[in-house]
Amino acid sequence: MVVKVYGPDFASAKRVLVCLIEKEVEFETLPIDIIKGQNKDPEFLKLQPFGVVPVIQDGDYTLFESRAIMRYYAEKYKSQGTDLLGKTIEERGVVEQWLEVEAQSYHPAIDNLVIEILFGRKRGIPPDAKVIEESEKKLAKVLDIYEERLSKSKYLAGDFFSLADLSHLPFTKYLADMGKMYLIEERKHVKAWWDDISNRPSWKKVFSSRWPLLE
Repeated sequence: MVVKVYGPDFASAKRVLVCLIEKEVEFETLPIDIIKGQNKDPEFLKLQPFGVVPVIQDGDYTLFESRAIMRYYAEKYKSQGTDLLGKTIEERGVVEQWLEVEAQSYHPAIDNLVIEILFGRKRGIPPDAKVIEESEKKLAKVLDIYEERLSKSKYLAGDFFSLADLSHLPFTKYLADMGKMYLIEERKHVKAWWDDISNRPSWKKVFSSRWPLLE
């Protein structure tokens, strides 16, 4: 059964695609143009009542929220492809811990920057300098903690690549698009970690491809 992935050619949908490639799961993408409001179409709202992307259909099973989708496939195909959850319950706990850090601390700061700089630019809205400054400060504090963590382990959850690392890929890439990569590059261990995970074949394939994409 080929998994159907609904979403735009950017952001959280790419998080799901990298996971599927790492787990060696066949999929096809169905582009949803959120700029044109396709995520608010009645047919799409039957799949996702909040009108948010991405969404997957796996046979009769429908699931939304990118991190939930990643967890689902990492568990469903645990013995297939890259093990993204760890080999013990303790390792799984650390993976989940850093996934929550990404969702609750790392992502909000970057998301504010993306909205102000990238989306604002596309819509012709001047960025709010105060929001940008505050978001950068918040992100810098988070990255200082990452630097300490990554000085002790190669990846966030330990010495293995996991969902905790994978989940950072799409939005960290936006730092380069916004001219903010110095936040990564000025931290030795964070930079080494980013260089490693951003060079994985799965990310390179998703990053360099245009939708629709088949795997």
